[in-house]
Amino acid sequence: MNTAPADRVLVVDDEVDLARLIEGYLHKAGLDVAVRHDGTEAVAAVRSFDPDVVVLDLGLPGIDGIEVCRQVRTISDCHVLMLTARDDEIDKIIGLSVGADDYVTKPFSPRELVARVQAMLRRARTHNAQVPTTPEAPAQKLVIEDLVVDEAARRVQLGGEQVALTRIEFDLLVSLATHPHQVLSRAQLVELVWDTAWTGEDHLVDVHIGRIRKKLNDDASDPRFIHTIRGVGYRMGTGR
Repeated sequence: MNTAPADRVLVVDDEVDLARLIEGYLHKAGLDVAVRHDGTEAVAAVRSFDPDVVVLDLGLPGIDGIEVCRQVRTISDCHVLMLTARDDEIDKIIGLSVGADDYVTKPFSPRELVARVQAMLRRARTHNAQVPTTPEAPAQKLVIEDLVVDEAARRVQLGGEQVALTRIEFDLLVSLATHPHQVLSRAQLVELVWDTAWTGEDHLVDVHIGRIRKKLNDDASDPRFIHTIRGVGYRMGTGR
C-alpha cells in the first residue's frame, strides 16, 4: 500500500541538546526531520532537503538566523518558525520583516512547538497551493480598483504587475478582501489565518500588515486599501 511521504522539517539550532530534543518530538509526530547547527549549512540544507517548515533559531553563530531567513526567502517558499529569546523583541520584528511566518519564545514546550509546526503544515506552500472550492464557498477573484486578488491561483496583481506575497501575507489580504468594509479584529484575523489553537501574540498581525502595505505601496496614513481602525483592527477599503 502506497503512503504519502512525510512532511519535512529542518531544525536549525546551535544548541545540540535542544535540537535533538526538538528532532525527537517532531519524529514522534510522524515528520521527516533534518538538523543543522550552523547558518551556512542550514541554507545549503534548504536547497537539498527542500523542507516544508524550517524551525530556525535566531541566535546562531556566524550567519545568524535573520540572515539565514533572508537567504532562505530567495530560494524557498517553506514556512519559517523562529525560535527567539524572551527579551529579544527587536529580533522578532526583524525576523518577521525578512519573511518568517511565526515565532516561539524560549523557553518553550516541545509539544507547543510541534503543534505550531503542524498548524503551519495545514497551510499550503505557495508553489503548490490550491484553494479547494465548494458550491457554498467558491474561490473568488477579488478586484478592488487596480488590485486583483486571485484566490484560486494565489496570485496578487497591482496595476497589472504581480505582487510577491508570502503565504501569511496572502491569507491576511484574502481575509480582509473577502470582508470589504467590515472591521476585523486582530483576534479574528489570527483565527482566520493562523489556527484556532494558535497561542502567540496578536501583534504578529500588525507586522505582516505592515509588510503587505509596503508591497502594495499603501500609505498607512492615507491608505487606499487597508485601513487601521485604532484599538480594534483592520478594514479593507475600496481603493480610490
